[in-house]
Amino acid sequence: MNEQENVVALLEDIKALLSQNKKVLNVEDLSQYTGLSKSKIYKLTHLRLIPMGNNKHIRQKFFDKDAIDEWLMGNSELLDDQLEHEFNRQLLKKGKS
Repeated sequence: MNEQENVVALLEDIKALLSQNKKVLNVEDLSQYTGLSKSKIYKLTHLRLIPMGNNKHIRQKFFDKDAIDEWLMGNSELLDDQLEHEFNRQLLKKGKS
């Protein structure tokens, strides 16, 4: 790696660290912060299984970092199979309405 690549990598690391100091996270921030995929985050928001902002006038989802920390500590064992099953169940339920 040359010096310029080292500087860019260092700046990216600093940016990632600074983003963890944010109080309000968007989906991208939350994915980086928790390690969850964006797909899983969207499924969790759709099923209302993750704490999130409830401003109905904003389409983008936002998450309070402190609420996410509490949620992670108490409910981090959501299995992919369980999540997929619940997601599909709710989709079928909406299709019958």
